Amino acid sequence: MNIQIGIIGGSGLYEMAELTDREEKRVETPFGEPSAPYVLGTLRGKRVAFLARHGAGHRLSPSELNFRANIFGFKTLGVEYILSASAVGSLKEEYKPMDLLIPDQFFDRTKSRASTFFGEGLVAHVGFAHPFCKPLSKVALAAARSAGATVHEGGTYVCMEGPQFSTLAESKLYRAWGMDVIGMTNLQEAKLAREAEICYSTIALITDYDCWHPDHDQVTVDMIIANLTENARTAQQVIASAVGALPFDRTCECASALKHALITRPDSVPPSTKQKLEPIVGKYLR
Repeated sequence: MNIQIGIIGGSGLYEMAELTDREEKRVETPFGEPSAPYVLGTLRGKRVAFLARHGAGHRLSPSELNFRANIFGFKTLGVEYILSASAVGSLKEEYKPMDLLIPDQFFDRTKSRASTFFGEGLVAHVGFAHPFCKPLSKVALAAARSAGATVHEGGTYVCMEGPQFSTLAESKLYRAWGMDVIGMTNLQEAKLAREAEICYSTIALITDYDCWHPDHDQVTVDMIIANLTENARTAQQVIASAVGALPFDRTCECASALKHALITRPDSVPPSTKQKLEPIVGKYLR
């Protein structure tokens, strides 16, 4: 049975308490091992696959994450929607720690991370002007409101390399640019989900004000984990409520992102590459 809904839990969200009928499933991919076995189960009457982004015990740093394996694994399970949760710092006074934000844009400050499934004789250029699935983000927003969370709609997520936090100069610059929150993980997930024609949205859990704020000039792991632990219950409620509202009719751009993106002539694609990417491109290269 295909599992349509995937959940990625970030820092502080390592499991879904409501998940029943659990089983672990290891998935092999041509890009290596995902962060952890997928936990398959039932949530609000729907079959879902949960993945702890940083692995068991939070052992993988943002730069070490095998984003391609994580998303490819979801694709092979049949996933069409991914809801992710991640810790972020706020770059605006009005976005307070413990608030949630459903971003609608990215700004890339990462370095040398694998961000595409393509290459090796097959070139594709997917549209990414709107990097989050709009209908899925609306589902997440409605779920956050129904959970009673203080949630903000839209905003730009700066994805930095890390694992160090920002310098004060960087933090001030991002604010001057009008950025909203800052994190270390979501951009590659969103890019790869779009290439895999999976709807993707993020629930950003604000843990701190980043170092620009006079009260947060030293961001610490202890500060972040304390806020995340307090916010984890809300995040789980939001995700469970969003899962309950799925699926929807996938008329969004995500569902057919590759339709006009493959530029290599099919007869020029190496057979090994076709085989490697069969779950993603098979329907277009047959």
